[in-house]
Amino acid sequence: MGVVVTDVLIAGAGPTGLLTAAELALAGVDVEVLERAGAPALPRPVGLQPRTAELLDLRGLLPDSGEISGPSGHFAGLPVPLDHAPWNTRHPRVINRMQTEVEGFLEARAAELGAKIRRGYEVTDVEQDDGGVTVVASGETFRVRYLAACDGGHSTVRTRLGLPFPGRTETYVATQAHLRLASASELVPPRMTHFSQVTRQANGYWAMLVPLGDGSHRFVFGSATTQPERDAPASDGEVTEALTALYGEETRLAEVYAASRFNDATRQLEKYRHGRILFAGDAAHIHPPLGGQGLNLGVQDAMNLGWKLAATVRGTAPDGLLDSYHDERHPIAERVLQHTAAQRVFAAPNRTENVEALREIVMDLMRLPDGNRYFSGLISGLDIGYPGAARIPDLDLVTEAGPTRLSTLLRDGRGLLLDLGDHPEPGGPVRFVRAAGGGEYRGRLLLVRPDGYGTDTGIEAALAKWFKDS
Repeated sequence: MGVVVTDVLIAGAGPTGLLTAAELALAGVDVEVLERAGAPALPRPVGLQPRTAELLDLRGLLPDSGEISGPSGHFAGLPVPLDHAPWNTRHPRVINRMQTEVEGFLEARAAELGAKIRRGYEVTDVEQDDGGVTVVASGETFRVRYLAACDGGHSTVRTRLGLPFPGRTETYVATQAHLRLASASELVPPRMTHFSQVTRQANGYWAMLVPLGDGSHRFVFGSATTQPERDAPASDGEVTEALTALYGEETRLAEVYAASRFNDATRQLEKYRHGRILFAGDAAHIHPPLGGQGLNLGVQDAMNLGWKLAATVRGTAPDGLLDSYHDERHPIAERVLQHTAAQRVFAAPNRTENVEALREIVMDLMRLPDGNRYFSGLISGLDIGYPGAARIPDLDLVTEAGPTRLSTLLRDGRGLLLDLGDHPEPGGPVRFVRAAGGGEYRGRLLLVRPDGYGTDTGIEAALAKWFKDS
């Protein structure tokens, strides 16, 4: 076989890798994705947080109908709803999907734009030099300018490079299963509701049992007395035993569609960029699955990395733009690792009296408008901002072509200079659009990056920092 040459190779066809591929292909970059698995993973329920929904909407990746909206999110399962309305978002609730569905529409978009997805390719060797990266996968050699490692918490790329992955080792192993019940006792939640209403502890087990609205349930459980092996498959008998202990003998299992293990290990790479190799998603950071952060954090990595890597490949990136991927995203993941660690204290079974007292005080804070806004922004990602770049809401606008939204103007993945007043057209590397409306930004000149963050001050400096003439 000859050597396959392309601009960018992506290891891993999960949501992070597929969205990165779609972003690169949208910008005209040649990109290929290598995935070890021969077929998409088994179905697993996931929740798209409001900021993730906004980012996907920037590329038209959320349908106008058919969204299954769940509860508004939670912090550590505390029984105080999080109100996202103060953040001025069109997606104020968690959107519940199957991960296979998310991966399906991301893969379809990436392929439509020209990305090539190769399944059944396991990376076995990675070497880089000043001119590029050489990757060997399933006996085939790839020579690329850049490699994006989106290959999960057990990243082969990270391991082959010998990079340290510092953090805290696991203290428990738990099981999650997507299943259908043959019968249910009164203890089984009848409908999707706030997280605090679908958790339970009994007979040495703790669990979350969530009705998904299609007759199936997501069942997450662990034992206070026994710990399964991390890589051991979960049997139907094990799931049945936990269901019976928690929800009584009237609750019977009909079928397990998929099951997997997870743990509460917390780790993060010290640097997301190593020469021509970039890390994103679980390959860069892992944390306990509290507050529904994992997939969302990876999707947000992809939106930040995609346009910057594309500009670097195309030669239109200012100095330092690609390095800003680490500078902007590393602190965000670091904060997620911090607040998932805090949630672990509140959500732990067999809590002490001191923890119970602290829970009550935090719930009081969450009931205050400012306190609730803080926690809702923290969990949803709506409070994320970068130095000199704030989140710009999806503004209602009117251009010479008629009514539109800011997200529609960003469908092409390019930067945008939006005149909401009467400013002279400056020319330069981004598209210039005049519009009426804009809510709180009315009358201003607004520079918006491809990932939906931007500024209305220091426009010339921001243009030089984020964009360069072709």
